[in-house]
Amino acid sequence: MTLAIDPAEMSPASAPSPAPRSELVARDAHAFGAHVRTGGWAFGLLVARSVRPGGQGADESPKVSAKEFADLAGCSAERVMRYYKAWDRAADDGLVPHFEALAPGQEVDLPDADAWQSYYVSRSGAASERGVAITEAAEAEGIRPTKALEVAENPTALRAAILADPSTARAARTALLDRLREDPDLQAELARDVVRTDDLKKAVASESRSADRIGYVRQIAESGLIRTPAGQSVDAPVTVRQEAERHLSLLDELNDGEDPGEWATEAYDTMRSLVAETVEADPELRVQERRTKFYSSLHKATKAFEELTFDDAQDFYEDDMVQRLEELQRAIGSCLDALRGAGGNQAGD
Repeated sequence: MTLAIDPAEMSPASAPSPAPRSELVARDAHAFGAHVRTGGWAFGLLVARSVRPGGQGADESPKVSAKEFADLAGCSAERVMRYYKAWDRAADDGLVPHFEALAPGQEVDLPDADAWQSYYVSRSGAASERGVAITEAAEAEGIRPTKALEVAENPTALRAAILADPSTARAARTALLDRLREDPDLQAELARDVVRTDDLKKAVASESRSADRIGYVRQIAESGLIRTPAGQSVDAPVTVRQEAERHLSLLDELNDGEDPGEWATEAYDTMRSLVAETVEADPELRVQERRTKFYSSLHKATKAFEELTFDDAQDFYEDDMVQRLEELQRAIGSCLDALRGAGGNQAGD
C-alpha cells in the first residue's frame, strides 16, 4: 500500500536537506565571475604566463611555444597568437606585466573587461591592407574595430540584416552613398544595376523629374528670374518670387520619410501658371514671347527641310511625297502673304 504525503504537512525536520554544494560547481561559478569582471584578460593571462616570448629558447623558460600551447588547448596557434599580441600591446601601454615577468600559474590583477576590446583583434584580416582600412574607418566612426572587421568578414550576415531591418538598410544606404563619391568604379557598377532593373529605372526617372521641378522653383526663389515657355529669362515679379520662396520652404521642411514628388508637382504647376500669367499680363513681353516661339519653330522647320536629300529620289519616289511638298509650299506661301501683309500694314501706319 502506497501512502500519499502532502508536502504542506511536512515539518521542517522531515523536509529533505539540500544537496551539498559541489566544489566543481563553486569553482565554475568563481571562474565565471572572474571572466565577467575581466573578460578576455583572463584568457590573455593564461597565454601570457604559459607561452614563451619570441626569441626565447625552450631551455631558457618553463613556458612552451604558441604552437605547443595551441595543441594542448585544442585550438589553432593563430588564435593563441591573437591573445598573445593583445597582451603584448597592453603591456607596452603599462596595463599588464610583460611576458618576461610572468611565470606559469602566476596570478596578477587584471584590467577592467571593457579595456580588452581596445587591444584584442579577433580577425587575422585586421593586419591586411583591407583590415587596416576598415580599422581606421571604424575608429573614425568611434566604434570598435573588431565589430567592423566581423561585419566585413560576414557579408551574408550583413545582407540578412539589411533585408530584415529597415534601419540597417538605411545605414547601409548612407554608407554606400558616401562611398560612391570617391569610387568611380562603384558608381558605374551601380548605374548599370539601376538601368538593368525596370523598377529602379522608373524610380530614378521619377526622382529625377521631381528634382528638376524642385530645381525650377528654387531657381526662381534664389535668382529672382523666371524662364518663359519660349526660353526667355526675365525678372520675376515680387509676388511670383514670394510664392516660389513659400513653396520652396514647404519642400525644404519635408521629413526624410515624406515623398516630395506630389509637393514638387504642385509647386511646379503653380509656378508655371504664374509665369504664364506674367507673360500674358505684359503686352510687350507677350509679343516678344510669340516672336521667340515663331523663330524657334521656323528654325526647326528650316533645319528639318535642309535635312531632306533628293539625290537618289528615283529609288524611293512616291506620288504622296510630291503631294505633301506641294501642300507645304502652299502653307509657306500663305505664311509669306500673312507676313508681307502685316509688314505692309505697319508701313502704312
